Amino acid sequence: MKSFSISGPRGTTRVAVIILFSFVALGLVPGCTQQALRGGVGTDNPNLDRPALSVRLDREDINYLVADYLKVLETSRFWQATVKGLGDRPLVAIWPIQNATSQHIEDQLLTLNSSIETSLVNAGDVRVVDRARQAALVREIGVQQGATYDPATAQRMGRQLGVKYFFTGKITSIDETFNKQKRVQYSLFLQVVEVETGLIEFQNEVTRSKAIKG
Repeated sequence: MKSFSISGPRGTTRVAVIILFSFVALGLVPGCTQQALRGGVGTDNPNLDRPALSVRLDREDINYLVADYLKVLETSRFWQATVKGLGDRPLVAIWPIQNATSQHIEDQLLTLNSSIETSLVNAGDVRVVDRARQAALVREIGVQQGATYDPATAQRMGRQLGVKYFFTGKITSIDETFNKQKRVQYSLFLQVVEVETGLIEFQNEVTRSKAIKG
C-alpha cells in the first residue's frame, strides 16, 4: 500500500472536501437525506394527509365537498319524502362531472366520482350503477368525460341502465392573488335529475377555500 502525506492548508482543505463528499454519498451527513413517511389510520401519522401542500384540489378537499353536499341532500324534502319515504331504493347513476376550473384535474374527478358513489352506496338509501357498466355505455354512446349533461342522451342511457335519477354537475374555481398570497375557492355544484321527466329534483352548491401565504 502506498503512503502519502499532505502538507499545507491547501492540501488539508482538499482532504476535507473529499471526506465530506464521501459522507454525503453514503448518506451520513445529517439533513442530506429524505425520510419516507406512511400516513393514515393505524400508523404513527394518522393526520399526515390533513395539511395542505398546495392550493390544488386534493383528497381531503374532495371528501369534504362530497360530505357537505350529501349532508344537505339527505335532509332535503325531496330525499326524505321521495327516496327514503317510498323505501324502494331507486337506481341512480353519476354523470361525468364537468371540470369548469382552470386546472387539469382529471385524476381528481375520478376520485370525486368514486367518493360520491361510495358515500351513496354506504348510506343505503339508493342503489348505484356499477361504474364499469356505466363507463362501457358512456363509450358506446360517445359521451366524453366532463361533458355537459344532455337530457336526451341521459334519457337514452337511463333507460338502458334502468336508472331513475342522474347526479350531474361541475367543479368551478375562483383564483385570487395579492402580493405573495394566493387563494383558490372551489365549488362543487350538483343536481339530482329525474331521467324520464328531466326535472331537477334537488340541487346545491358547496365550497372549499385553499390559500398560500408568502
